[in-house]
Amino acid sequence: MKRTAPRKQPADASGTHLWLVMMKAHRTLERLATRSIESSEVGLSDFAVMEMLLHKGPQPVNEIGRRVELTSGAITTAVDRLESRGLVTREAHPTDRRARIVRLTAAGEEQAARIFAGHKAVMDLAASGLSKTERATLIELLKKLGTSAGARAAPRQPED
Repeated sequence: MKRTAPRKQPADASGTHLWLVMMKAHRTLERLATRSIESSEVGLSDFAVMEMLLHKGPQPVNEIGRRVELTSGAITTAVDRLESRGLVTREAHPTDRRARIVRLTAAGEEQAARIFAGHKAVMDLAASGLSKTERATLIELLKKLGTSAGARAAPRQPED
């Protein structure tokens, strides 16, 4: 008597399964990224500030906090720490007397570039299981997913 091969179940393509797979992949990448950054003897918030200044140029303190998602107290502490190490300076804003502009010093730019290059190499290695074409496709699909999910998100309920 011949045995028939079991039917292969179709892959679960539900939104929940997608979220679980993405969450697990994110956790793995986040652990690698955290180890990479912390091995260069800077914390995550300091790295985020330095990386932003390296790639976006001098920025107002409040804009850095908003973009790297740090509270005003946390961004002030991070900038204080970087300033005490001679990696950034604070300057008066040219048009807003209440605001301060943060800028990398020459030593800060050198250190930020070195740390980011090492971090980039680690993350490129982590992504090397995918071809360049696959990575480009995944990036476009994730952008599309984020945009469409954001557009369909339920509005927040007002707080009492």
